[in-house]
Amino acid sequence: MHFILQQPRFNKKNGSFSALFATMLVIASLVACGKKDEVPPAPATMPVSYISAMPTSVPMSVEAVAQTEGAKEVEIRPRVGGIILKKMFEEGEPVKAGQVLFIIDPAPFQIALNQAKAQAAGQGARITQTARESNRLKELLATQSVSQREYDNATSDVSISQADMLQAQAAIKEAELNLSYTQVTAPVSGIAGRFQFSEGALVAANTSLLTTIVQLSPIWARFSLSETELASLGGRVNPDTVSDVTLILPDGSEYGQKGKLNFTATQINPTLGTQELRATFNNADKSLLPGQFVRARVTTGLRDGVFLVPQTAVLTGDQGKYVYVINAENAATIRPVTVGEWYGKDWIVLKGLNENDKVIVDNLIKVRPGAKVEPRIFGDTSQPAESATTPAAKINDKNSVKS
Repeated sequence: MHFILQQPRFNKKNGSFSALFATMLVIASLVACGKKDEVPPAPATMPVSYISAMPTSVPMSVEAVAQTEGAKEVEIRPRVGGIILKKMFEEGEPVKAGQVLFIIDPAPFQIALNQAKAQAAGQGARITQTARESNRLKELLATQSVSQREYDNATSDVSISQADMLQAQAAIKEAELNLSYTQVTAPVSGIAGRFQFSEGALVAANTSLLTTIVQLSPIWARFSLSETELASLGGRVNPDTVSDVTLILPDGSEYGQKGKLNFTATQINPTLGTQELRATFNNADKSLLPGQFVRARVTTGLRDGVFLVPQTAVLTGDQGKYVYVINAENAATIRPVTVGEWYGKDWIVLKGLNENDKVIVDNLIKVRPGAKVEPRIFGDTSQPAESATTPAAKINDKNSVKS
């Protein structure tokens, strides 16, 4: 740019203004020449981390809400009624099968036993008497001193007395059994629950719930799978097709011991459209308690040729799930994907990715389709990404002016 400067006329009236105007024209010329040497800044690139998609094999599994229950849960009820004299266990503590839990007042049952024995003794005397009478009439019948009818009646009395003796002996056994029931014992080993009454309380036979016993080892987990979930596992499952069952605890951690299916329903529930299943776990440390709500992961085999992508890298749009992939020009492109279920902290991607695809895993909120990115391998700290605000080219020194 060139300027033609005229010699300002100087006079007392306008001399100072003409000099000032000439100076401003010179400065404008210098600034215009300097801008010709400046280079416009290149568009900034977004630093992103990526993972290389590699096909792998993952277990075929589904998860469902489950609830634990004791392998044996027994309600303890008295088999005879009476006054509870003593509680023989500590609530919440382990008990063994056969251990005495309660003592019911045995006095009435001891009396009943004594009465039954007395009845049996009387029947024994009756048998002796009728047998003696029958033998006497038999001798008289030989001399025709008595009729045949009298002898037949005597032998019938012997048979009746013997039958009454059997009944008396059965009454003795019943009385002995009832007396033994005054000591309420544990039918199974497990953890005893809370005592529902107190010593001195009157309880009824077969109705009053005294306490419960729950067996913690092994422990069961009961759950159901929908028809869709069953289809993802290849159809109806059974103990032969399920390799293991994993419990996911309420805090998200996995229970250390694997379980096995020990029950599968033979039909689909027509109301809920689910199949009921049950798994058993050793629970040797007794860390699982009956009634807990957990998640059961059922694994049936391996699914080959899938990709694992961090959950945060899989986005949701109007058309479904998608990820950002870096193309050969280091530009971000959208790639629709079909996902399965979660596997740990990753999504299982069934379709949409190819081997060695570079999937962007961070800065996703700033990435735009077609935008240039500055890629680095995820987790590689040896390749620090430059700030997105740093220009690719530096501006020339403004002091360098072309004259």
